[in-house]
Amino acid sequence: MTDAIKPFAFRTPGSMTVEWGGSHRLGELMSGWFKARRLLIVTDRFLNESGMLEPVITSLRGHGFEVTIFDDVVADPPEAIVESCAVMGRDRGCDVVLGLGGGSSMDIAKLAAVLLIAEQPLSELYGIDNVKGARVPLVQVPTTAGTGSEVTNITILTTGETTKMGVVSPRLYADHVLLDAQLTVGLPPVQTAATGIDAMVHAIEAYTGRHKKNPLSDVFAREALRLLAGNLVTACQDGGNRAAREAMLLGANLAGQAFSNSPVAAVHALAYPLGGHFHLPHGLTNALMLGPVLRLNMTEAASLYAELADVVMEPSDEGTQGRAARFVDFIEDLMNRSGAPRRLRDVKVPQDSLPMLARDAILQTRLLVNNPVEVDEATALRLYQDAY
Repeated sequence: MTDAIKPFAFRTPGSMTVEWGGSHRLGELMSGWFKARRLLIVTDRFLNESGMLEPVITSLRGHGFEVTIFDDVVADPPEAIVESCAVMGRDRGCDVVLGLGGGSSMDIAKLAAVLLIAEQPLSELYGIDNVKGARVPLVQVPTTAGTGSEVTNITILTTGETTKMGVVSPRLYADHVLLDAQLTVGLPPVQTAATGIDAMVHAIEAYTGRHKKNPLSDVFAREALRLLAGNLVTACQDGGNRAAREAMLLGANLAGQAFSNSPVAAVHALAYPLGGHFHLPHGLTNALMLGPVLRLNMTEAASLYAELADVVMEPSDEGTQGRAARFVDFIEDLMNRSGAPRRLRDVKVPQDSLPMLARDAILQTRLLVNNPVEVDEATALRLYQDAY
């Protein structure tokens, strides 16, 4: 007999289209979604100058869209970026926003869609459910298979030299999402590995979360991990493999929907200080901390790891502890084969910085509360030492 279902809510964007090459007919798709035609595209300089946007813009203009491009997005974007993006959009009278790029571009697009018409300043939006007004229509098109930002309701901004703050609101969910894995084909192997492992972290932490884990987030997390684990190495070694690229992008998307409803935990809490102090890519910092946190959480999450083992490996009769240990070994081996850096020393993190990182990590209480095992400062330091 199954247990009674605990009350839960599951939220996600309004619609999703999955189509290889679909970005080349984005104008056709968007013209059917809404009447707004003054479009603000939020992206980064590399994508804009690479020529990747040209067929997208041609399609959009061919269907009557007046296109403004904001391409100043950078990794770990500071507040000034979203402010200048909103100013450009307001000056051009934009009434619809398209985020096209990696997680940072899509995060800025979320806030731009709010700030174009908001009466609140950015400073009032930080925290949970503080976005009070409406926003203009929002479309998200990812070019990496990692962050899942296209389906999440959170934006993280850099607010100081090493500090970050988040805006969390249902209003940040996109109206429409397009997954075109053809856009991810040019992603280099190391970035493919880091973003793919980032997505795996999302799936694993959503599945083992202490508070908001629910039957729907579990379904999304399991399928995400199956797709990601089964295709990561192929995508890294054969970047033009269509099936692998499509599986990775869909897997990252499903993982994003899982952790948007069952939040992440200690891996992310320890990853954020690494990004803040040493400007390492978010996906890479998650990859560096995943192994130590998996081993820490074995004491409380073994039964859940055993369930995930059956998703990514052939089922066995080893028992819960044996299957859980095999799962951790499998993930470690997968990361080794992906080619992503595996140790903090490999990315030039100074050993004497570890105590400082531990002090910063335990301030991430919003995330640590979800972890299966309690993490105090001493534990955080030990995890960084394990990762070194």
